[in-house]
Amino acid sequence: MNEDWIEIEQFARKLLFEAAGNIKTSLYDSITINTKSNENDLVTNKDEEIEKFFYKEIKSKYPNHFLLGEEGKGDELNKVNGIVWILDPIDGTMNFVHQKRNFAISLGIYENGIGKMGFIFDVIHNELYFAKKGEGAFLNDKKIEPLKEVVLEEAIIAINAIWLTKNRYLNHEKLGSLVRKIRGSRSYGSAAIEMVYVATGRIDAYITPRLSPWDFAAGKIIVEELGGLCTTLTNEELSILNKSSVLVSNSSIQKELLTNYIEFFPK
Repeated sequence: MNEDWIEIEQFARKLLFEAAGNIKTSLYDSITINTKSNENDLVTNKDEEIEKFFYKEIKSKYPNHFLLGEEGKGDELNKVNGIVWILDPIDGTMNFVHQKRNFAISLGIYENGIGKMGFIFDVIHNELYFAKKGEGAFLNDKKIEPLKEVVLEEAIIAINAIWLTKNRYLNHEKLGSLVRKIRGSRSYGSAAIEMVYVATGRIDAYITPRLSPWDFAAGKIIVEELGGLCTTLTNEELSILNKSSVLVSNSSIQKELLTNYIEFFPK
Protein backbone atom coordinates (compact mmCIF):
# COMPACT_ATOMS: atom_id res chain seq x y z
CA MET A 1 0.00 0.00 0.00
CA ASN A 2 1.43 3.37 -1.05
CA GLU A 3 1.04 6.02 1.63
CA ASP A 4 0.18 9.63 0.91
CA TRP A 5 3.00 11.27 2.89
CA ILE A 6 1.84 14.79 2.09
CA GLU A 7 -1.53 13.99 3.67
CA ILE A 8 0.15 12.31 6.65
CA GLU A 9 2.32 15.38 7.20
CA GLN A 10 -0.66 17.73 7.04
CA PHE A 11 -2.62 15.53 9.44
CA ALA A 12 0.30 15.33 11.87
CA ARG A 13 0.67 19.12 11.84
CA LYS A 14 -3.03 19.51 12.56
CA LEU A 15 -2.79 17.21 15.58
CA LEU A 16 0.33 18.96 16.86
CA PHE A 17 -1.25 22.41 16.71
CA GLU A 18 -4.45 21.17 18.37
CA ALA A 19 -2.44 19.51 21.14
CA ALA A 20 -0.27 22.59 21.63
CA GLY A 21 -3.35 24.78 21.86
CA ASN A 22 -4.79 22.45 24.48
CA ILE A 23 -1.60 22.65 26.55
CA LYS A 24 -1.35 26.45 26.28
CA THR A 25 -4.94 27.13 27.31
CA SER A 26 -4.62 24.85 30.34
CA LEU A 27 -1.09 25.85 31.32
CA TYR A 28 -2.08 27.35 34.66
CA ASP A 29 -5.01 25.05 35.37
CA SER A 30 -4.80 22.63 38.25
CA ILE A 31 -3.04 19.46 37.11
CA THR A 32 -2.78 15.99 38.59
CA ILE A 33 0.83 14.90 39.10
CA ASN A 34 1.88 11.29 39.60
CA THR A 35 5.24 9.54 39.61
CA LYS A 36 6.44 6.58 37.57
CA SER A 37 9.83 4.91 38.06
CA ASN A 38 10.88 7.25 40.88
CA GLU A 39 9.75 10.41 42.69
CA ASN A 40 11.40 12.63 40.05
CA ASP A 41 9.90 10.78 37.07
CA LEU A 42 6.72 12.77 36.72
CA VAL A 43 3.58 12.26 34.65
CA THR A 44 0.53 14.52 34.60
CA ASN A 45 -3.03 14.09 33.50
CA LYS A 46 -2.15 16.38 30.57
CA ASP A 47 0.56 13.97 29.30
CA GLU A 48 -2.01 11.16 29.32
CA GLU A 49 -4.77 13.28 27.80
CA ILE A 50 -2.60 14.39 24.87
CA GLU A 51 -1.43 10.86 24.16
CA LYS A 52 -5.00 9.54 24.19
CA PHE A 53 -5.98 12.34 21.80
CA PHE A 54 -3.26 11.36 19.30
CA TYR A 55 -4.13 7.67 19.54
CA LYS A 56 -7.83 8.26 18.97
CA GLU A 57 -7.28 10.60 16.02
CA ILE A 58 -4.59 8.48 14.34
CA LYS A 59 -6.59 5.26 14.65
CA SER A 60 -9.68 7.00 13.32
CA LYS A 61 -7.92 8.19 10.17
CA TYR A 62 -5.28 5.47 9.74
CA PRO A 63 -6.52 2.28 11.43
CA ASN A 64 -3.55 0.32 10.04
CA HIS A 65 -0.99 2.65 11.65
CA PHE A 66 0.45 2.14 15.14
CA LEU A 67 1.23 4.52 18.01
CA LEU A 68 4.09 3.95 20.42
CA GLY A 69 3.74 6.44 23.26
CA GLU A 70 5.47 7.20 26.54
CA GLU A 71 2.37 6.91 28.68
CA GLY A 72 1.30 3.50 27.39
CA LYS A 73 -1.97 4.69 25.86
CA GLY A 74 -1.08 3.41 22.39
CA ASP A 75 -0.09 0.04 20.96
CA GLU A 76 2.23 -2.55 22.46
CA LEU A 77 4.87 -3.28 19.82
CA ASN A 78 7.68 -5.81 19.54
CA LYS A 79 8.46 -5.15 15.87
CA VAL A 80 8.56 -2.11 13.61
CA ASN A 81 6.62 -3.34 10.59
CA GLY A 82 4.31 -0.82 8.96
CA ILE A 83 3.91 2.81 9.95
CA VAL A 84 4.58 3.66 13.58
CA TRP A 85 3.97 7.07 15.13
CA ILE A 86 6.31 7.49 18.13
CA LEU A 87 5.08 10.13 20.55
CA ASP A 88 6.19 11.87 23.69
CA PRO A 89 3.18 14.08 24.46
CA ILE A 90 5.16 16.34 26.81
CA ASP A 91 8.91 15.82 26.70
CA GLY A 92 10.24 17.63 29.74
CA THR A 93 7.33 17.02 32.11
CA MET A 94 9.29 18.30 35.11
CA ASN A 95 9.87 21.59 33.26
CA PHE A 96 6.18 21.69 32.34
CA VAL A 97 5.19 21.26 35.98
CA HIS A 98 7.74 23.58 37.57
CA GLN A 99 8.68 26.14 34.90
CA LYS A 100 5.83 26.21 32.37
CA ARG A 101 8.49 26.27 29.62
CA ASN A 102 11.35 24.19 28.15
CA PHE A 103 9.15 21.26 27.11
CA ALA A 104 8.02 19.99 23.73
CA ILE A 105 5.72 17.61 21.89
CA SER A 106 7.93 15.06 20.13
CA LEU A 107 6.55 13.00 17.23
CA GLY A 108 8.49 10.73 14.90
CA ILE A 109 6.84 8.77 12.10
CA TYR A 110 8.62 5.61 10.95
CA GLU A 111 7.93 3.14 8.16
CA ASN A 112 9.36 -0.35 8.62
CA GLY A 113 11.89 1.05 11.07
CA ILE A 114 13.04 3.92 8.85
CA GLY A 115 12.45 7.48 10.01
CA LYS A 116 10.27 9.32 7.50
CA MET A 117 9.25 12.50 9.36
CA GLY A 118 10.16 14.11 12.65
CA PHE A 119 8.30 16.91 14.45
CA ILE A 120 9.38 18.65 17.65
CA PHE A 121 7.10 21.45 18.80
CA ASP A 122 8.46 23.81 21.45
CA VAL A 123 5.01 24.87 22.59
CA ILE A 124 5.84 28.00 24.59
CA HIS A 125 8.24 29.46 22.02
CA ASN A 126 5.92 28.42 19.18
CA GLU A 127 8.83 26.75 17.37
CA LEU A 128 8.01 23.77 15.17
CA TYR A 129 11.06 21.83 14.03
CA PHE A 130 10.34 19.46 11.17
CA ALA A 131 12.27 17.15 8.89
CA LYS A 132 11.25 14.82 6.10
CA LYS A 133 13.81 12.20 5.12
CA GLY A 134 15.84 13.36 2.13
CA GLU A 135 14.16 16.78 1.96
CA GLY A 136 15.92 18.80 4.65
CA ALA A 137 14.84 20.23 7.99
CA PHE A 138 12.87 23.34 8.84
CA LEU A 139 12.10 25.66 11.73
CA ASN A 140 8.62 27.18 11.29
CA ASP A 141 8.91 26.37 7.57
CA LYS A 142 12.25 28.19 7.19
CA LYS A 143 14.98 25.84 5.98
CA ILE A 144 17.69 25.05 8.54
CA GLU A 145 21.22 25.12 7.16
CA PRO A 146 23.33 21.94 7.44
CA LEU A 147 25.68 21.79 10.40
CA LYS A 148 29.12 23.35 10.09
CA GLU A 149 32.27 21.79 11.53
CA VAL A 150 33.30 22.72 15.06
CA VAL A 151 36.34 22.02 17.23
CA LEU A 152 35.86 20.58 20.69
CA GLU A 153 37.46 23.55 22.46
CA GLU A 154 34.75 25.82 21.03
CA ALA A 155 31.85 23.40 21.55
CA ILE A 156 28.88 23.71 23.88
CA ILE A 157 27.67 20.33 25.10
CA ALA A 158 24.44 19.40 26.87
CA ILE A 159 24.85 17.04 29.80
CA ASN A 160 22.96 16.67 33.07
CA ALA A 161 25.14 17.57 36.06
CA ILE A 162 24.27 14.26 37.73
CA TRP A 163 26.56 12.43 35.27
CA LEU A 164 29.49 14.56 36.43
CA THR A 165 29.17 12.98 39.88
CA LYS A 166 29.93 9.36 40.71
CA ASN A 167 27.29 7.13 39.09
CA ARG A 168 26.66 3.64 37.71
CA TYR A 169 26.60 4.53 34.03
CA LEU A 170 29.38 6.91 33.02
CA ASN A 171 32.98 7.63 33.94
CA HIS A 172 32.40 10.98 35.64
CA GLU A 173 36.12 11.82 35.78
CA LYS A 174 36.43 11.66 31.99
CA LEU A 175 33.31 13.77 31.60
CA GLY A 176 34.73 16.25 34.10
CA SER A 177 37.82 16.65 31.92
CA LEU A 178 35.54 17.14 28.91
CA VAL A 179 33.59 19.91 30.62
CA ARG A 180 36.86 21.66 31.49
CA LYS A 181 38.02 21.44 27.88
CA ILE A 182 34.93 22.70 26.04
CA ARG A 183 33.58 26.23 25.83
CA GLY A 184 30.51 25.51 27.93
CA SER A 185 27.99 22.93 29.18
CA ARG A 186 24.22 23.15 29.45
CA SER A 187 21.23 21.11 30.59
CA TYR A 188 17.70 21.90 29.40
CA GLY A 189 15.76 19.00 30.90
CA SER A 190 14.15 17.93 27.62
CA ALA A 191 15.84 15.48 25.26
CA ALA A 192 13.74 16.71 22.35
CA ILE A 193 14.80 20.33 22.86
CA GLU A 194 18.44 19.36 23.35
CA MET A 195 18.36 17.36 20.12
CA VAL A 196 16.95 20.20 18.02
CA TYR A 197 19.47 22.54 19.61
CA VAL A 198 22.19 20.25 18.25
CA ALA A 199 20.40 20.23 14.89
CA THR A 200 20.39 24.03 14.74
CA GLY A 201 23.96 24.46 16.04
CA ARG A 202 22.85 26.12 19.28
CA ILE A 203 24.77 23.36 21.02
CA ASP A 204 27.17 20.84 19.51
CA ALA A 205 26.43 17.57 21.33
CA TYR A 206 24.09 15.97 23.84
CA ILE A 207 25.20 13.07 26.05
CA THR A 208 22.90 10.84 28.09
CA PRO A 209 23.18 7.22 29.29
CA ARG A 210 19.48 6.40 29.08
CA LEU A 211 16.62 7.45 26.83
CA SER A 212 13.49 5.77 25.50
CA PRO A 213 12.49 5.69 21.82
CA TRP A 214 9.85 8.40 22.26
CA ASP A 215 12.57 10.68 23.62
CA PHE A 216 14.79 10.44 20.53
CA ALA A 217 12.67 9.15 17.63
CA ALA A 218 11.74 12.56 16.20
CA GLY A 219 15.00 14.31 17.02
CA LYS A 220 17.05 11.59 15.33
CA ILE A 221 15.35 12.27 12.00
CA ILE A 222 15.88 16.03 12.29
CA VAL A 223 19.53 15.83 13.40
CA GLU A 224 20.52 13.30 10.75
CA GLU A 225 18.85 15.32 8.01
CA LEU A 226 21.28 18.16 8.84
CA GLY A 227 24.40 16.01 8.90
CA GLY A 228 24.55 15.30 12.63
CA LEU A 229 24.99 11.86 14.16
CA CYS A 230 22.75 9.96 16.60
CA THR A 231 24.16 6.76 18.10
CA THR A 232 24.48 4.94 21.38
CA LEU A 233 27.42 5.81 23.61
CA THR A 234 29.16 2.73 22.17
CA ASN A 235 28.62 4.01 18.60
CA GLU A 236 25.83 1.61 17.71
CA GLU A 237 22.59 2.21 15.84
CA LEU A 238 19.66 3.41 17.95
CA SER A 239 16.64 1.11 18.16
CA ILE A 240 13.18 2.66 18.10
CA LEU A 241 11.86 -0.21 20.22
CA ASN A 242 14.41 -0.16 23.05
CA LYS A 243 15.82 2.15 25.68
CA SER A 244 19.47 2.98 25.20
CA SER A 245 22.27 5.41 25.80
CA VAL A 246 22.36 8.29 23.32
CA LEU A 247 25.01 10.56 21.83
CA VAL A 248 23.71 13.29 19.56
CA SER A 249 26.57 15.16 18.00
CA ASN A 250 27.98 17.38 15.32
CA SER A 251 29.84 14.85 13.18
CA SER A 252 33.13 16.75 13.44
CA ILE A 253 33.53 16.03 17.18
CA GLN A 254 31.72 12.71 17.57
CA LYS A 255 34.78 10.45 17.22
CA GLU A 256 36.83 12.52 19.68
CA LEU A 257 34.02 12.41 22.23
CA LEU A 258 33.64 8.63 21.95
CA THR A 259 37.37 7.93 21.97
CA ASN A 260 38.61 10.24 24.70
CA TYR A 261 35.76 11.34 26.96
CA ILE A 262 32.88 8.85 27.04
CA GLU A 263 33.31 5.64 28.98
CA PHE A 264 29.93 3.96 29.32
CA PHE A 265 29.14 1.04 31.62
CA PRO A 266 26.07 -0.66 30.07
CA LYS A 267 23.52 -2.03 32.53
